[in-house]
Amino acid sequence: SSQVQPFLPQWLAQPKRVQKSIKDNLCPIRDIPGIHPRLLKKLQMNGIDSFFPVQAEVIPAILQSASNGYLLGRGGYRPKDICVSAPTGSGKTLSFVIPIVQVLLDRVVCHVRALVVLPTKELAQQVSKVFNIYTVGTGLKVALITGQKSFAKEQEMLVQKKVTGYCSLADIVVATPGRLTDHINQTPGFSLTQLRFLIVDEADRMIDDMHQNCLNQIVKAAFQGENDSGSNMLFQRTKPGPITAASSCSPQIPLQKLLFSATLTQDPEKLQKLDLFQPRLFTSVYSEKNRDGIGTEQDTNDKYTLPEGLSQCYVPCDLNSKPLLLLYFMLKMRFTRVLCFTNSREASHRLFLLVQAFGGVTVAEFSSRLPPNERKRTMKEFEQGKIQLLISTDATARGIDVKGVNYVINYDAPQFIRTYIHRVGRTARAGEAGVAFSLVLRIQERRFLRMLRDAGIREIKKHPVKGNALKPLVQQYEGALGKLQNTVK
Repeated sequence: SSQVQPFLPQWLAQPKRVQKSIKDNLCPIRDIPGIHPRLLKKLQMNGIDSFFPVQAEVIPAILQSASNGYLLGRGGYRPKDICVSAPTGSGKTLSFVIPIVQVLLDRVVCHVRALVVLPTKELAQQVSKVFNIYTVGTGLKVALITGQKSFAKEQEMLVQKKVTGYCSLADIVVATPGRLTDHINQTPGFSLTQLRFLIVDEADRMIDDMHQNCLNQIVKAAFQGENDSGSNMLFQRTKPGPITAASSCSPQIPLQKLLFSATLTQDPEKLQKLDLFQPRLFTSVYSEKNRDGIGTEQDTNDKYTLPEGLSQCYVPCDLNSKPLLLLYFMLKMRFTRVLCFTNSREASHRLFLLVQAFGGVTVAEFSSRLPPNERKRTMKEFEQGKIQLLISTDATARGIDVKGVNYVINYDAPQFIRTYIHRVGRTARAGEAGVAFSLVLRIQERRFLRMLRDAGIREIKKHPVKGNALKPLVQQYEGALGKLQNTVK
């Protein structure tokens, strides 16, 4: 092909492959060397006796990078940054929680040593919950900073003012970008100069959005000379570089970046912005190479892996039959525990009202219009099976671990491959089975199939639904539309 091959740095071109199939490659937790007995016990108390492939590879890698205690890298060298690209539901959270808690177990003074940045409040809550489980009884403190509490309350969780100056109240901070940036800029005594781990979860989204600025601010705060504040600290960090006489005379806490994502971008320029140090990439995302090792043209696109137990179908349809198809799946095919995606909050809301007006389906909406406590309640009722259909936008559902989703329905066909990956990855998690249906307008069909094909996804089946099957629903549907028109007026 005459296309210019993007030059991939070696770490991207030759990643460490992680086994893709979860069920066949479970690894007993006792087989992973170096995990603290206390943590092994906690894992078992939480019903975990084996690790997923990603966890089995990544946990030892992080532990090893801190094998001489967290103040030094191995042999005085700075530890390598780590990138992990693995499908949704493959256990990324535990793969950083366990090693970080273990590395910090023997810390004496409380400082912010680990910072986890996530794009949404829900994800941050989910991750801090896992940290809380594994830090109970260790004396390590976890702070969740997402703007759910007032700014002043969050400040009280982070720092305490003493006669001698400020002291940190958190070892591990789990945060969303906006609120974190505010604390870096406005909270006196909130310091990242002792930061050892920076974890960026859902990294592709964090690089894409306006969050780049947030990441720059974190790094700047981490390397800030502390002499500005008057007290000269023992630990003076210099940006990583060759070890010189000057830089080696005071011990330096290395800052290590750990990036996790289901769709870690392979765009070297974007990754450049993250300024990674000799990174290692772990991936279960394969790209097909010709035998002579030269990628074919479409290999320059990202290749994604989907959960193993996932079946994918698409239904060609026209605009008017979309709501009828959804009702048909719910009422006639009796689908249960369905997560249904639309492309906007408005579309979500309209569809929710329509299904409600039609009747016969327990339905709820899940969108950023709703206050967090309501979202939490909805989630719980869905997991308990009280709600059979949950209608959601992408923003709200990203990365959320919903228990027991049997079906994902793309009511609006996604426009980007990574949206598709994240949506359908809400089902078939942790080795379970699940089905994804996409309602595709006939004018979208070619583009939709090409998008999947380019990403190496070929196992999607066409699943036409005959017009006759929808006929019995039409009368009641028109009644529901009428009801809605009146309410909207």
